[in-house]
Amino acid sequence: MSLLALEDVRGGYGEVDVLNGVSLTVGEGEIVVVIGPNGAGKSTAMKAVTGLVNVRGGRIVFAGEDITGARTDAVARRRVCYVPQEKNVFPSLTVEENLEMGAYLRRDDFGRELAAVFDLFPPLKDKRRQPAGSLSGGQRQMVAMGRALMLQPRLLLLDEPTAGLSPKFREMIFERIQAINRTGVSVLLVEQNAREALGIAARGYVLVMGRNRHEGSGALLLADREVATMFLGG
Repeated sequence: MSLLALEDVRGGYGEVDVLNGVSLTVGEGEIVVVIGPNGAGKSTAMKAVTGLVNVRGGRIVFAGEDITGARTDAVARRRVCYVPQEKNVFPSLTVEENLEMGAYLRRDDFGRELAAVFDLFPPLKDKRRQPAGSLSGGQRQMVAMGRALMLQPRLLLLDEPTAGLSPKFREMIFERIQAINRTGVSVLLVEQNAREALGIAARGYVLVMGRNRHEGSGALLLADREVATMFLGG
């Protein structure tokens, strides 16, 4: 059984549908990548999972439970954590305060998770007392991902985590995604750096105009001539 399944999901913002029948699955322990042109519905599909857009058709199932239309906080309590592309840190709070905000639903001690985040993202440890807004783009992305990990997620939703980053930070983020996945966390990843993303993915989906266009293993999609021409730069 899949950990997450979107079944013919339709919906969007207000009365406008961006998703026109999207279906995808994420299995336990998988990294699954979603690629496609701008406006294809990639980010909207993630927001549909977390209750941030209107779902007008289809079904979303997590761990065997129908969560279609569930409130965002109810989805988070199921340990589904979403890291948006933009405005994903509290700039006036310190790095450590940002991470602590990720544990807001917990009632137990989260010191071990805090230490694990600093081990995963060493640059953050020395900057733990600095405002997150003073960090570089790559470091802010580390804070956003680290904050999501504080809730001990079963499923991590990452929306364009390498957007605008230097090649050095981009490589680091992809490495950390794999490290997170090795701890047993399933990952659904939306990425414009499609070639690198498919290289670490078990499976991938290509969306076009809110519909499934291609799907298959990461290796299969990398080898697909149409996918390469349209989405991987030839």
